[in-house]
Amino acid sequence: MKNILIAAAVLLLAACAKTPDIDYDKSVDFGNYKTFAWFPQATLADAGNYQISPLMEKRVREAVNAQLQANGMTPADEASADVLINYHASVDTKVDVDTFNVGYGARWNYWGMGYNTQTTTHEYDVGTLVIDVVDRASNQLVWRGAREGRLQKKQTPEERNKAVQEAVATILSGFPPEKLK
Repeated sequence: MKNILIAAAVLLLAACAKTPDIDYDKSVDFGNYKTFAWFPQATLADAGNYQISPLMEKRVREAVNAQLQANGMTPADEASADVLINYHASVDTKVDVDTFNVGYGARWNYWGMGYNTQTTTHEYDVGTLVIDVVDRASNQLVWRGAREGRLQKKQTPEERNKAVQEAVATILSGFPPEKLK
């Protein structure tokens, strides 16, 4: 169930890298893209998961729309848009293992060498949000941006809004790719 679109959790990134993972088709002239629309099936909704809600989906769409418009693009209907936007997310559980070795050389009324080993483990979730840009005319993926980070839970709506906006802004900081040069 963890590989379902868990966007809410993915977007609640607190301590994550500020550099997105960007890939794109170098043969594409991104200057030709002026309008965008959402892929018809682009959705985060999953009624079986508490963290996936229409509220989170709205946050993601608004953040992407705002960022693309800030990048000079205009929303359009699906039939006339230059590019279609799609997004998806995944969550992986990781295990952090810490081992400490404590050595000693002397004890009260006893001389000798020894050490004690202590190992602790804890699980945490790492989420990845991926945003795709597809050329509508050719139906080919032309740009992909992703961000990965450790997830935070129990956030206020304001904290969730901020996390979504920051995650999307970070991912789309490399779109169009000319901004990276």
